[in-house]
Amino acid sequence: MRVEDIKNHLVEKSQATNEEFKRLFHGRGGLYDGWKHLTIDSIDTILSVALYFKEESESELLNMLVEFTNASRYETLVVQLRYLPGSPSEVLVGELSDDIYVVENGMKIKLNLLSNKNSGYFPDMKNGREFVRENTKDKKVLNLFSYTCAFSLAAKFGGAYEVVNVDMSKGALKAGMANHSLNELDPRGVSYLPYNILKSFSSLKRKGPFDLIIIDPPTFQRGSFEATKDYEKIIKKLPQIASEDCILLSCLNSPNLESSFIIDLISEWSPSFKFIKKLENLEEFASDDEEKSLKNLIFKRSSLK
Repeated sequence: MRVEDIKNHLVEKSQATNEEFKRLFHGRGGLYDGWKHLTIDSIDTILSVALYFKEESESELLNMLVEFTNASRYETLVVQLRYLPGSPSEVLVGELSDDIYVVENGMKIKLNLLSNKNSGYFPDMKNGREFVRENTKDKKVLNLFSYTCAFSLAAKFGGAYEVVNVDMSKGALKAGMANHSLNELDPRGVSYLPYNILKSFSSLKRKGPFDLIIIDPPTFQRGSFEATKDYEKIIKKLPQIASEDCILLSCLNSPNLESSFIIDLISEWSPSFKFIKKLENLEEFASDDEEKSLKNLIFKRSSLK
């Protein structure tokens, strides 16, 4: 795929954009020859680009993106080189405010496009957040590995009466609080617990039972969580913290682990939870192998008699 082809792709895809986040180019899905390490996002008037490996035509690409930005409705172009130490970002066109956010279905989520490897927002999880929003009316929600609490926003927008956010990172939880404030949500009924999840189930059990549980861990985070060995530990504890009709959203974003990894673990260690469905991924995040992409799996606990 030539750089000129990417430009034509952007011209077409950007015509239907607005203030809401939209991925314009998802090279990581493996569907665009020669550009599997490139992503391009539309964030209102910002064009946000990430390169995960050095590309042979990188200079040509960046020049095209500058020209495209200057000739389009976009006011700012920011490029992140994820393959360099520290994943540095640079603004190539315009200026970038320190106080920016992304809009998703009316929810506002704060972004950091310059200082962090991760921006504070995972756009491919949009369908998972929509599911939570549609299934939390009058429910008590546990949000494990909450990060900046985007699932908590969805739960509160959906009418949850209580949400418990758990993450080891106090900084991420602080950002979560800011996200709730940004959306002018009532702080009552929302808590933020800086717990090591694998060591805190006795405390979580006292706060339960929960009607909807979200498990959205990193695939691998040195010293805190490794999916292949630690996911099982959480699944074994689910019956202790779940209500009789609890809904479970279990997320997995490892290209090396398929849906069956989670389905089999739950069948073995928490059989009262029955697999319902796998949520479809967004079309704009299409992949040549969906099992290497994001897996959002829904389970429902059978009522105890």
